[in-house]
Amino acid sequence: MVCGHGSRDVKAVEEFRRLVRGLADRLPYPVESGFLEFARPVLREGLDRLRARGVDQVLAVPGMLFAAGHVKNDVPSVLNGYAAEHGLRIGFGRDLGIDPKLLCTARDRIEAALAEAGGDLPREETLLAVIGRGTSDPDANGNVAKVARMLWEGMGFGWAEVGFSGVAEPRVDGVLERAVRLGFPRIVVFPWFLFSGVLVRRIYGQTDQVAAGHDQIEFVKAGYLNDHQLVLETFVDRIEGILEGDVNMNCLMCKYRSQVIGYESAIGAPQEGHHHHVEGIGTEADHHHHTHHHHHRAAPNHDHRDRQDGEQRPAETLPAR
Repeated sequence: MVCGHGSRDVKAVEEFRRLVRGLADRLPYPVESGFLEFARPVLREGLDRLRARGVDQVLAVPGMLFAAGHVKNDVPSVLNGYAAEHGLRIGFGRDLGIDPKLLCTARDRIEAALAEAGGDLPREETLLAVIGRGTSDPDANGNVAKVARMLWEGMGFGWAEVGFSGVAEPRVDGVLERAVRLGFPRIVVFPWFLFSGVLVRRIYGQTDQVAAGHDQIEFVKAGYLNDHQLVLETFVDRIEGILEGDVNMNCLMCKYRSQVIGYESAIGAPQEGHHHHVEGIGTEADHHHHTHHHHHRAAPNHDHRDRQDGEQRPAETLPAR
């Protein structure tokens, strides 16, 4: 069971489904998928399809890069409830995380963009800007910075900057304006995203806007990860990890488990989902839905600038086997 985030963007949903089809070709099990929000099928519908196929044990993996609130809270909340309701055994795999295969995928996307751009400018005269989703979980945001560092050193760029499409700072336009001031003649913008969608389109659009004001600098837009063969292999690794008991996510700096500076109030927060109001409401192809899912009733003191995660404590295990 591949647990996707979901998007109003038709292209993003189709890319996710193509990845799921690629996984189904590689695995000896029945494979279904579902989404947390917007697109259909929702997670429960995907699980219904597995049960209809006679399945009584499910290996569920998050179709998301890092363990922020969706992976730590929202998806486990749905899976736990469904498992209890239907007497199903569900094992939940860990996030894709910072994986050598994904870093190689990133390298391939960046190298392909540089090859298409042409020219013989050396890497050390090129700045790499890695753009992540941005969450209100500092550990997940820190992973984007680590990805940038690994690519910077591994590929020999002259400098690297980290930005986010939302929630966390700096945002895309801010980080690119700062990158411009560093004086590099070429800036490569790489979105650390699995799929297309509203946010990736926005990242490319903001890159174009900044580039329009700085003719002396070459801006290169690299592709996102998508269904690269090494991405599919990473998913297979996570699925096999459930069977091998390798499901531990990084809890060392998890704000739900320990006192992370500035997030003291998050320790021990109850686990509950927050996506019921956008579950399965459809994509842009179904209707023109212009309200953003972050406009739900906000709890006191919660920052909803563009937040993506439910921000509750993760399940200890899923469920007792």
